[in-house]
Amino acid sequence: MIAIVDYGMGNLASIKKALEYVGAKVFLVNNPRELSRAEKIVLPGVGAFADGIGRLKSTGLFEELKKAVLEDKKKLFGICLGMQLLAKKSFEFGEHDGIGLIDAEVRKFDFTDRAPLRVPHVGWNNVDFKIDSPYFKGIASGSDFYFVHSYHVVCENAGLVAATSDYGGTFTAAIVKDNIFATQFHPEKSQECGLKMLENFVLC
Repeated sequence: MIAIVDYGMGNLASIKKALEYVGAKVFLVNNPRELSRAEKIVLPGVGAFADGIGRLKSTGLFEELKKAVLEDKKKLFGICLGMQLLAKKSFEFGEHDGIGLIDAEVRKFDFTDRAPLRVPHVGWNNVDFKIDSPYFKGIASGSDFYFVHSYHVVCENAGLVAATSDYGGTFTAAIVKDNIFATQFHPEKSQECGLKMLENFVLC
């Protein structure tokens, strides 16, 4: 069973539908005690970083999620804001501490020394795989995925970067660390390639 964390900031219906389409058994979790039933966890998210952390803490999901990943070693898939929340801190509208599962910071796109591009970054973009990962099985490097974001994850350890994309410069599109996988793009909105990535997560 795969738990989708419901903390009021994710497009849960489309993620649930996509996972079920590729054969997963899925349930929504807004009670921290229910995470114990999950074999794997998906942390989605759309919106502001501070709001996301605040809601995870207010529901009790913050500490239980850390325990499930660090102690129980359950596989976690973070999506968009869900990826950013895994970082140590974010500089979105101030400075805010994250879950801290990834040695990284979340920063806004900065085009001050380059030709300005529209922020947020919205739409399809190529994603280049940097490692050989089971999450990328059956997907060609350079395939298009769908993005909607103004901030991006900057990893202290380049070895965590599983895939990159380019928007006025290279940025982290996916990370892998132990039992953690996360993408800045939305696989549930990325048609065939996105569905294949979700299928790979189900089968891993």
